[in-house]
Amino acid sequence: MLDLTYDTPKVRTIAGAKHDWELVIGMEVHAQVLSNAKLFSAASTKFGAEPNNNVAFVDAAMPGMLPTINEYCVEQAVRTGLGLKAEINLHSAFDRKNYFYPDLPQGYQISQLYHPIVGEGEVLVELGDGTARLVRVERIHLEQDAGKSIHDMDPNMSFVDLNRTGVALMEIVSRPDIRGPEEAAAYLTKLRQILRYLGTCNGDMQSGAMRADVNVSICLPGQYEKYQDTQDFSHLGTRCEIKNMNSMRFIQQAIEVEAKRQIAIVEAGGEVVQETRLFDPDKQETRSMRSKEEAHDYRYFPDPDLLPLVIEQAWVDDIGANLPELPDAKKARFINDFGLSDYDASVLTSDLDSAGYFEATAQGRDGKMAANWVINELFGRLKKDEKAITDSPVSPAQLGGVIDLIASDAISGKIAKDLFEIVYTEGGDPAVIVEERGMKQVTDTSAIEAAVDEIIAANPDQVAKARENPKLAGWFVGQTMKATGGKANPKAVNQIVAQKLNG
Repeated sequence: MLDLTYDTPKVRTIAGAKHDWELVIGMEVHAQVLSNAKLFSAASTKFGAEPNNNVAFVDAAMPGMLPTINEYCVEQAVRTGLGLKAEINLHSAFDRKNYFYPDLPQGYQISQLYHPIVGEGEVLVELGDGTARLVRVERIHLEQDAGKSIHDMDPNMSFVDLNRTGVALMEIVSRPDIRGPEEAAAYLTKLRQILRYLGTCNGDMQSGAMRADVNVSICLPGQYEKYQDTQDFSHLGTRCEIKNMNSMRFIQQAIEVEAKRQIAIVEAGGEVVQETRLFDPDKQETRSMRSKEEAHDYRYFPDPDLLPLVIEQAWVDDIGANLPELPDAKKARFINDFGLSDYDASVLTSDLDSAGYFEATAQGRDGKMAANWVINELFGRLKKDEKAITDSPVSPAQLGGVIDLIASDAISGKIAKDLFEIVYTEGGDPAVIVEERGMKQVTDTSAIEAAVDEIIAANPDQVAKARENPKLAGWFVGQTMKATGGKANPKAVNQIVAQKLNG
């Protein structure tokens, strides 16, 4: 059973000239549906194709071409909703959002304003300090993406690439439950993690597969609680939307900059105007893009070419029955089954590949030891070499072999690190390497005893000091390990040194 008890974090405040102010943040995340074909055509969604190669007639708005719904995209949206513990609407519908833009050939975007496919859900956002914020999801709707205008290829002309036109997007709209820049980044990180576990979006922000519009407002302490009690937005300040953010770092910077801008306006006696703004990371400022539109500005109406979308509860139940283990459940299981700390379990479940690697390594072994080797040795070395876990030169079986040799006292921890380096750079079976290269630790107590006797005999002054101060016995342990080439069993060395010095 999942233990989702948590403490709510303290609200982040920003000091103004006159008051301390609190931040209120909501996010609209556009996540590209992981699908081979677009939402209403069979054109490819492959990233990086030559411009205007992945374009069907319907994407280019050729006369007489009608959209046909991609059932798999609908299934992916339902899967996402279920993964966010959200209500699935068995009846939904598509609307036309009318506006002109050069990379929107139809002159409208097909979206779901009035009847989205997914209703209210939630995301538990852990913040790494023992606290967590429960962020409510208001809705998820399906819509088609627009194309891309390119302005930097020619000094006199702009170009249009329609490859993205018609690609399926899920717009995931949160409630204004996020209370600071760090929480916003943590929410987006957690949402991306869940989508990747579900296999509904790859979460790649650099390629535009995931991007966010961030709504920011400010309020005085106590006002947010009034909003929570009444759900009356008049208790909150006027919000501004920061458009098309695709970097966790820039999202945090943009929120900070925009909040300070609003504070300065309000404290000077002015009023914040609701609008869409863009963030300039070089100048560390937000600037006005356009006044905030309302639904009537887009002249929404039901799309006449698409019937209402009706799905069956049995189909939804079947999708739900085949959901993968999600991050919170996997983390709880790792803590319970392998005895891991909250931190280690969080690191290992941060993505599916890391979690799978650890679980394969830990199977039938000491979970804590396996976690230490995966996190500290393997992840550390991969980070240094700028490699992903999927490119690891050391397989779970090989790393497990190193751990088995430690557990059986065949090698010491120091030798194990040397062995790991050999396996990482050269490959091979750890057990065979230890045998062939004579790396087994010395467990013969008579041989260890002889080495200790020799060191004691050669260092009478040090013996006298160690007998006065037992903490100095470590010097003899170190000398013995050095004399045996690091192969002596450390536990046996410590015991024999203690016996000899106290004898």
